[in-house]
Amino acid sequence: MNDKLEITTLANGCFWCSEAIFKRLKGVKSVLPGYSGGIVKNPSYDQVCTGKTGHAESIQIEFDPKVIPFERILDIFWHTHDPTTLNRQGNDVGTQYRSAIFYHDQKQKEIAEKSKKELEKEGFYKDSIVTEITPFSDFYFAEDYHKNYYDNNQDAPYCNFVIDPKVRKLLLKYGNDVNEEYQ
Repeated sequence: MNDKLEITTLANGCFWCSEAIFKRLKGVKSVLPGYSGGIVKNPSYDQVCTGKTGHAESIQIEFDPKVIPFERILDIFWHTHDPTTLNRQGNDVGTQYRSAIFYHDQKQKEIAEKSKKELEKEGFYKDSIVTEITPFSDFYFAEDYHKNYYDNNQDAPYCNFVIDPKVRKLLLKYGNDVNEEYQ
């Protein structure tokens, strides 16, 4: 029996939103916010916000592929943000908010490329998908106050206006994949 957990690193806008979505899924063991895809080692949030580090706000997900396969994670990834907007998600603008899949191995790369191609073929989005699929190199953990941001700050305006609709969309479209404690 394979008890091996896998790791993936995704960027799909603000990591507060991404963490709130993916931590609710069955089979996900942990979701950590951080920075990936850039040139600066150990960047701070303030540095990443300048857009000059090359890093994207990202999440690193540890998951059990027997419970939630990588393909399902990608399906949720594609449908809980807009992968057609370059360096932007809603009012969050800059390269740090770009859409990216940082694959950890050849298998993840192939699955990501196939899922992107299928989504484009489906025509779900009217515009072209601009999500980059690139090899994983480094992941730097975000400052502690970013961890569990949504759950710890649900009364904050950003949580109410930006994250709440994404969580509701997750529950509506992917309710069977959500842990009971979050339903």
